Amino acid sequence: MSDPIRVRALAAACFFLGTPYRHQGSRKGVGCDCVGLVRGVWRELYGEEPERPGPYSPDWAETGTADRLIEAARRYLVERPLETAEPGDVAIFRWKRYALAKHCGILDEGGRLIHAYEGAAVVSSPLSPGWAKCIAAVFSFPDNEV
Repeated sequence: MSDPIRVRALAAACFFLGTPYRHQGSRKGVGCDCVGLVRGVWRELYGEEPERPGPYSPDWAETGTADRLIEAARRYLVERPLETAEPGDVAIFRWKRYALAKHCGILDEGGRLIHAYEGAAVVSSPLSPGWAKCIAAVFSFPDNEV
């Protein structure tokens, strides 16, 4: 991994490890959910966020029709082909083929994923084949704030 932005993004994500899970949270050491982890890493890299997600329910992906997570990522991150994914990139997951994407995390070294695990904390867990097949899109943080 030689891309400086990926190195910085991974380092920022590692500082979130152990942060308790908190729906809609995005604060290191205080609480965050999966979207909040990516928001927190953004703030570590660039400062202020370009937009706030607004309130969302825990079942937002089951009740909506827009693929809000991927749409937001496309506005601010750089989409990459899956085969070029590296540690420090954002992975977005879709649990069923035509379902809305509803989970995200930062790819870690050693085939792992840093993500906010509901009911627990921000963890680095193995990116098992079952999880890997659910990756809907991969994004890098931009070299410069957009």
